[in-house]
Amino acid sequence: MSSVTQANPVRVYVAHLWAEDDDYLRVFEYLESADKFYYANRSAPDRLPEGDKEAVRQEYRRQIAEAEVVVVPSALHRRNAELVDFQVNCAKAFDKPVLAMEPFGGRETLPPSVQGLADEIVLWDQRQLVDAIKRQARHEETTRFDTIEFTLD
Repeated sequence: MSSVTQANPVRVYVAHLWAEDDDYLRVFEYLESADKFYYANRSAPDRLPEGDKEAVRQEYRRQIAEAEVVVVPSALHRRNAELVDFQVNCAKAFDKPVLAMEPFGGRETLPPSVQGLADEIVLWDQRQLVDAIKRQARHEETTRFDTIEFTLD
């Protein structure tokens, strides 16, 4: 696997219910604010296909097939468990790694159906999210260290 560069961005799919909700947008705020992290968004919640349930599922399949990693904001599950479970199962069928994001604010628990299929579970933390995407999509370990500043009196 090659490293994430501007010329070779990681292809990210963020689970959605055919609308850009707060959690969906927050994922991209985190990715945008990451220094020297390049990605291409493969999710398109604005492209709800006309037709029956199978047309909707086919569009999910198309979007997920183009991704290297699937990010699932777990709060979506509460709104439509069937569609979120479909996206997670589709990702696994395509052998795509799944990153489950803990519910924002920590007031709820991760749904068992998402937790059981997730390759990694991350908190709502920009650095953890970016590092997990690099690990899962490109098997790229980060070499970051926390820096603690202090003064001696």
